[in-house]
Amino acid sequence: MIKKHPEQKNKRKKIEFSLQAPQANEVVLLGDFNQWNGKKYSMKKGGQGVWEKTLMLTPGSYEYKYIVDGNWQEDPENHQSRLNPFGTYNNLLTVAE
Repeated sequence: MIKKHPEQKNKRKKIEFSLQAPQANEVVLLGDFNQWNGKKYSMKKGGQGVWEKTLMLTPGSYEYKYIVDGNWQEDPENHQSRLNPFGTYNNLLTVAE
């Protein structure tokens, strides 16, 4: 699930990513906003097994996906997706101006 917050300085917006995965030991957020770097955006486990990460993103379109305990996973709360070169799907996020 993604929550958008009001505009911040430099037109960047606070975007909250969250994923319900109570049994997971590790969740990582990857996307073209971090060059698909798995070491950059580890998520923190919050209450009731919800993993969270907040990013400041500039307006534009982004593709993203999660890695849950080493396995790629789409965001079940975001039904916007695009076929990727590996024959699976990435979720789409559009940050409005």
